[in-house]
Amino acid sequence: MKKNMFLFLGLSLLSISCNNDDDFVSNDIVAQNFMWRAMNLWYFWQGEVDDLADNRFSTDQAYNSFLEQAPDPEDFYFNVLLFDDDRFSFLNEDYRELVNNLSGVSKSNGLEFGLVRFSESDDLFGYVQYIVPNSDASTKDISRGEIFTRVDGQQLNINNYRDLLFGDNDSYTLGMADINGTTITDNDKEVSLTKIENQVEDPILVAETLEVNGVKIAYLMYNRFLSSFNEQLNEAFAKFVADGATELVLDMRYNPGGSVNTSRLLASMVYSTNTDELYIRQRWNDKVQEQLSTEQLEDYFASTTGSTPINSLNLSKVYVIATNSSASASELVMNGLAPYVDVVHIGETTRGKNEFSITLVDNSDNSFVYSSQSEDDINPQNSWGLQPLVGRNENADGFFDYTNGLAPDIVLAEDLTDLGVLGSPNEPLLARAIQEITGVTSKKDFTVQMAAKPFTSSRLQTTMKDNMYLDKPLNINFK
Repeated sequence: MKKNMFLFLGLSLLSISCNNDDDFVSNDIVAQNFMWRAMNLWYFWQGEVDDLADNRFSTDQAYNSFLEQAPDPEDFYFNVLLFDDDRFSFLNEDYRELVNNLSGVSKSNGLEFGLVRFSESDDLFGYVQYIVPNSDASTKDISRGEIFTRVDGQQLNINNYRDLLFGDNDSYTLGMADINGTTITDNDKEVSLTKIENQVEDPILVAETLEVNGVKIAYLMYNRFLSSFNEQLNEAFAKFVADGATELVLDMRYNPGGSVNTSRLLASMVYSTNTDELYIRQRWNDKVQEQLSTEQLEDYFASTTGSTPINSLNLSKVYVIATNSSASASELVMNGLAPYVDVVHIGETTRGKNEFSITLVDNSDNSFVYSSQSEDDINPQNSWGLQPLVGRNENADGFFDYTNGLAPDIVLAEDLTDLGVLGSPNEPLLARAIQEITGVTSKKDFTVQMAAKPFTSSRLQTTMKDNMYLDKPLNINFK
């Protein structure tokens, strides 16, 4: 069987011709059949998972019996098909929700927060990281740095936080608390919030040029790599250039990732529009890798966003604020710039996600790759969408091994007793970057009383999570 395709990986166009292999599969295992065939073709660790081997089944009956052993599709995906070291592949029972989240559209009240476990129990507390503009939370009396311990009168704990904060409830009421040193005490303040359908977040939270001690410093608080905001990102850099900024603090402390191509554009805005210099190189599983040319596997710095010339600061040094909440495309920018730019990392060790994914659905042509232009071809009996890891990125020096995260040059955690105002020269992490740039700072003490150590966050509980998806055209000829 030969498959000829022009593939846009991610949210894109795809055409393919092949036979339909579903005729011998019962309706009870349609989802499992789709999952196995899609993962057998695209999964990065296909060669390391015995149950995904091409010769795993000698007959259709053996294949059917295998699928029937796991009646729950989600259990089948996570416990049968995934490689043991895979921390990041995920799925959604409704591919539409998955696709919307990859575009930055979700049902949200606009409150972004981290959750921390009390050391002496299973109880949790949350702290507000920031408020999304033009959201429900932006109209309420709640702000960055505030603490909450209760939802609808119930103390948050390790067993109930998902249902209370991320369940089907459109509204909930937070019970707030005070923080004094390392002590958190409930107070009487309550804040009611309502999730809004199709809430779109502009990932550029703050973009401004600060002048400190005669030095013009561009500051960008960037919270997600969304291709739908590429032009706005380029406009922010146009303003930095017009302001005469000679330094950049790139704040990705809460950025869990997103579009690979947007990371390439951002790196070009930081460093260079020289399209002869390699940004990153992809590595796929053996099936896909052998079909791709060197040109197809390599991505170079960009001179345009696709429609407008890129505004670049042409820097040889950049100051990056990143924490354990910084992942995938955030780490990709740091690693992709490293061969060319002195990347001064301030904060904490990043999450360590260097693989990219694509969106797979059960389409009639058996290509499995989602296309917004071919939704009518998706099996109406199977709405599952998969977001498996299908490849790994390496920089121009060939470095890719940061599964344990990228360690900071300057270690500084966020302090729950002094989170500060994002974009203010007095905000501790930005103040530390300014000190590194200018030698002076208005903040004299960087001692952390209570380090922010969230075990999860509101952003990681969305369908998009810390996904990094590839969105580039490839000509692939499968034999």
